[in-house]
Amino acid sequence: MDNTRRIYLDNIRWITVVIVVIYHIIYMFNGVQPFGVIGPFKKHQLQDAFQYVVYPWFMALLFVVSGMSARYYLEKHDTKTFVREKTRKLLVPSTIGLLVFQWILGYYNTKINGALDQLSAMPKPVLYGLFALSGTGVLWYIQMLWLFSMLLLLVHRIEKDRIWNEGAKVPVRMLALMVILTYGAAQILNTPVVTVYRFGIYGFCFFVGYFIFSHDVVIDRLSRYWIVFGAAAVCMGIYYTVHFFGENYAVEPVVNHMTASLYCWFAILAILAFMKKYGDRSDQLTKWMTKKSWGLYVFHYLPLAIAAYYLNRYASNLPSGLVYMLVGVSAFGGAFVLDALISRIPIIRWCVLGIKKEKKDV
Repeated sequence: MDNTRRIYLDNIRWITVVIVVIYHIIYMFNGVQPFGVIGPFKKHQLQDAFQYVVYPWFMALLFVVSGMSARYYLEKHDTKTFVREKTRKLLVPSTIGLLVFQWILGYYNTKINGALDQLSAMPKPVLYGLFALSGTGVLWYIQMLWLFSMLLLLVHRIEKDRIWNEGAKVPVRMLALMVILTYGAAQILNTPVVTVYRFGIYGFCFFVGYFIFSHDVVIDRLSRYWIVFGAAAVCMGIYYTVHFFGENYAVEPVVNHMTASLYCWFAILAILAFMKKYGDRSDQLTKWMTKKSWGLYVFHYLPLAIAAYYLNRYASNLPSGLVYMLVGVSAFGGAFVLDALISRIPIIRWCVLGIKKEKKDV
């Protein structure tokens, strides 16, 4: 198998991270999920539709790409290196990193929730622990990714590439029919309180990425049908958004509805197909964003939350468009600045970003 870098996957990854940031900017002022956000500017907000457009598929897509990347990594490294690197890159930032840095986000999350005054009487160590826990934020993704990666090693040791080799034979029509499995996976292993931990569907996406989509021949076949899957995804996305607009899209019964599963799966197929056909190229911008996407993901929510909190407190009369712009600049700019600073601080960069040495631009 050709082990050259799949540029289209890099582009999918950084573009999806940008979508995640934009989603969180809209989310902070949304009128659908009231917990942990500033809240809406007015009762009916058309911009909230963006959340419905992206939520069913964007994190599932990241897990598919992560599963594919895990396969490519294992083709070049032994299992001990895989465990060591995944633990450093994923588990350390999402555990130790909470205590070292992300507790600051937890502090602002508590202020945004209006719960800081009620909690202030608690012992400081307990309060610090709550801040750290609340600071998990977007790091739930890498917590789950580490767990799936460790489970993958067990599966890999048992199946010894027998299942993986069969994955190369999956035809496009079978890929389309796998929407049934997507729906089934969406029904199981969903945590009841913290709803982002959807172990069923995200685990399914990760392992499908590893066993099937990591085959270049499968992606090449799929790319010939990008228009078909693109049209299906657009139609399902429009129907899903219109049908469920105003309902909480992150909880049952909406989050695991058949319509959400159909939209999720066809969007993933369409994006993989389209990007393989037209996005397998790079320039200076895409190379830069590929390098910066990890830091952007890890750091964006803190400056976003800080900007939103103080704008709401001291400049609540600003037009909504200006607020979105200021929070957006803070999210992107703040993330890039934090990434540049923390990646240069010994020990701290290991705790927060999982990197051993200073990153160097090329």
